[in-house]
Amino acid sequence: MSTTTKSPSKAKTTRSTTKSTATSAKPTGAKPKATQASAPTATKPTETRAPISAPGGKTPPVQNAPAATVVDGPQAVILGPVLRKKELIETVVTRSGIKKKDAKPVVDAMLAVLGDALADNRDLILPPLGRIKIRREKKLPNGRVLTVKVRQTAPLTPKEET
Repeated sequence: MSTTTKSPSKAKTTRSTTKSTATSAKPTGAKPKATQASAPTATKPTETRAPISAPGGKTPPVQNAPAATVVDGPQAVILGPVLRKKELIETVVTRSGIKKKDAKPVVDAMLAVLGDALADNRDLILPPLGRIKIRREKKLPNGRVLTVKVRQTAPLTPKEET
């Protein structure tokens, strides 16, 4: 209920509110129960709460999830140094003792054969590199992504060789 009083100098508004409680319908001997606040008062301002479903009305704070990011395609996870084709050819030259002009076509042919075998979904057993098995394949407009399992056996110790 509100009342407005006008005076010549300024208008003044006063409000009086009346609270209606559920205790008015109870018999006169009943004690009114204390009402619980709708928002918890012990929470931090940045912390949100999960819906109340735990006994006692206490719930653990909801953990903030990281913001979602949109990814256009698969991204490589690089954990260590990368072996590039140029470095591979140089390593083959130093280990084998052949000339670079002779090693380059051999390495190119070997990589082409490995690529063709993977394109045919063939497992590769290439010691000491290991066994390479295709687990999953995802086709993309510009190629495909293969998820492979590489299993390398531990090198034999001189004791195990005999």
